[in-house]
Amino acid sequence: MALPGDRPKATTPEDSATAEPPPENGAKEDFRYPRSESVGYLVRDCYRCLARILAGYIASSGVKMGQWYFLRELREEDGLTQRELSQRVGRMEPATVVAIRGMAASGPVSRVRDKDDRRKIRIYLTRKARRLKNKLLPLAAAVNIKATKGLSQREILQFRDIIGRIMRNIS
Repeated sequence: MALPGDRPKATTPEDSATAEPPPENGAKEDFRYPRSESVGYLVRDCYRCLARILAGYIASSGVKMGQWYFLRELREEDGLTQRELSQRVGRMEPATVVAIRGMAASGPVSRVRDKDDRRKIRIYLTRKARRLKNKLLPLAAAVNIKATKGLSQREILQFRDIIGRIMRNIS
């Protein structure tokens, strides 16, 4: 049974990755697509809720949500260039530059010109940010624990698998 918003069935496995939605000229005036059926809307709503909770938790450490994403990436790999950091966080480079300048002024990161390519600026965590790591990561873990309360380990693994497959589909 087709649901509103379903795409036409693909004829081959290759078609399924590139199938386009039906053209608008055949759409009915009363077409409905409830938010509750939209994967994108549900993921967005869930993300906003998780981010709001995390922002409240980390605020007591003086870290803002916008800074959190940069700090989290630098914890994974310190010394990224501003461009690499922009790409990993999903921000435009000018916004990253402004954010990093502010963070360098307040202390959690330092900006260092690359010794091999003077055009590049590398971003490093300072001692201040490294001390925050053991305080902030448990807060992020607590948000995840709260979000997955009542779910079995199997359901959590299934969720991660499904999200991963969705990401691969749209990448």
